[in-house]
Amino acid sequence: MNRALPVVRLRVPTDEDAVAWHRLFDDPDVMEFHGGKSAGLSVYEELTARQRRHDAERGFCLWSVLDESGEVIGFTGAQPWERDWGPTGEIEIGWRLARAHWGRGVVTAAARLTLERVRAAGVPGVVAMVDARNQRSIAVTQRLGMRLAEVFTTPTSGRAGHCYRLDLTSGAA
Repeated sequence: MNRALPVVRLRVPTDEDAVAWHRLFDDPDVMEFHGGKSAGLSVYEELTARQRRHDAERGFCLWSVLDESGEVIGFTGAQPWERDWGPTGEIEIGWRLARAHWGRGVVTAAARLTLERVRAAGVPGVVAMVDARNQRSIAVTQRLGMRLAEVFTTPTSGRAGHCYRLDLTSGAA
């Protein structure tokens, strides 16, 4: 089934977006594959500040996702994988969306915008690190044309994960 994707906009996160992210992600369903617990407001304040720096320095970041009315409903974007395991130094794309907006194609639409922006910034390829149980995110990687490159075990949780890859130099996606 091919349905029309919703219209979404991306913007560099503002100070106020930290509050929105904190509120939207204070949901066990949203955080199921991200440690299961919501983070404190200060975590999102630091995260949005870091994303503004990433955008200024690299031309990409984790952007706030806005719906048609301009309301913040999540984030999507790209940043370097900075852990000492996995694809260290590579550019990872990711997303997180408020539960009320799941199942509507919002993440796919936003992730496609992300791919356009990172390609324009000269990034030759991206990875997506996904918990092996997260069928919704796995489906998004497949819709983006990403391919499973590696199965790994997360050092902190011991859970299985997948590393998906996409070459951005071929013109696909």
